[in-house]
Amino acid sequence: MSKALDGVRILDFTHVQSGPTCTQLLAWLGADVIKLEKAGEGDATRGQLRDIPGVDSLYFTMLNHNKRSITVNTKDPKGKEIVERLIRTCDVLVENFAPGALDRMGFTWERVQELNPRMIMASVKGFGPGPYEDCKVYENVAQCAGGAASTTGFDDGPPLVTGAQIGDSGTGLHLALGIVAALYQRNTTGRGQKVLAAMQDGVLNLCRVKLRDQQRLERTHKLTEYPQYPDGEFGDAVPRAGNASGGGQPGWILKCKGWETDPNAYIYFITQAPVWAAICKVIGQEDWITDEAFATPQARLPHLKRIFERIEQWTMTKTKFEAMDILNKYDIPCGPILSMKEIAYEPALRATGTVVEVDHPTRGKYLSVGNPIKLSDSPTEVKRSPLLGEHTDEVLAELGYGAADIAALRETKIV
Repeated sequence: MSKALDGVRILDFTHVQSGPTCTQLLAWLGADVIKLEKAGEGDATRGQLRDIPGVDSLYFTMLNHNKRSITVNTKDPKGKEIVERLIRTCDVLVENFAPGALDRMGFTWERVQELNPRMIMASVKGFGPGPYEDCKVYENVAQCAGGAASTTGFDDGPPLVTGAQIGDSGTGLHLALGIVAALYQRNTTGRGQKVLAAMQDGVLNLCRVKLRDQQRLERTHKLTEYPQYPDGEFGDAVPRAGNASGGGQPGWILKCKGWETDPNAYIYFITQAPVWAAICKVIGQEDWITDEAFATPQARLPHLKRIFERIEQWTMTKTKFEAMDILNKYDIPCGPILSMKEIAYEPALRATGTVVEVDHPTRGKYLSVGNPIKLSDSPTEVKRSPLLGEHTDEVLAELGYGAADIAALRETKIV
């Protein structure tokens, strides 16, 4: 069966996480992704956080599936010639270098356009145009600058970053969508274009509900769905909301049976208005159904702490999975707090390809995430990440280099 992006060729100039997330997704969707790495060294993550000496780290392998690797010394004129040939034959160049790095290598947007007017040049940067556009940015910096950290955590504690890589992987996903859109537009215009995804912008896009709440706060001076209401005070900026959903359906994380020894024996419980009566019956508090203090969503807001304390008395008598089974019978929204161990060995996630087992020639078998996007006519086969420079000869041959030329390039350490 053909793949969605069959025939699309990507020159992958990326490293670490944000860029490789983007190009891996494009590779999963069927694009031919050629990862260009520094001769003798490769992507820095090949050696970061290693658990097996001398073997590509999980950090690298889990971000570079389905790609081909070519090593090139881009500082040498002959190495630059190889890159120029790649630019002429590829559809997209993706990079996440520090600001100005690609220009200093001699591959400005103008030069790329000279070589290939149809080339789409896609970049991840920390910040968009503005006072910080030349700053180098990493995951947690993006979370802080994009508004996520200031709104995460509890009111009496410091800002917190989340374990979800919304700055790196989140921005990579945004960039992939921009690339696909640019490819589609090229069908009409025949021209390439620049695509930019700034990490601050990507994080803010994922935090849009907090920007919504900032405007609500400025108008009403309170946020009734937040735990600071009604007894606490609101300042002039959106506060940290603990585990509150911040939306129209109040929610909180509650202890379940075994919480004393299991740090993940918890459940997220939402008091959705249409199932309020069912909630009251399940926890044995039927009198709340008609009590004026609890009968409507608006009336319940000042009493949320008391309500969740009562519900928690019930959840603490059940494991999180027992609670799930009971609550789902009544369509009460809830979800178990799943540990990474539980996710890794969940059969349903294995069956759908969301978690996959991959065999690597030096590492052996390991678990990785699979493609989160499922296309009925373009199923994803997750293939192992490439060894450093594994496909150098293969790609050079496709670019027109003969066996003698390739041997000479190797002899002079150009590749």
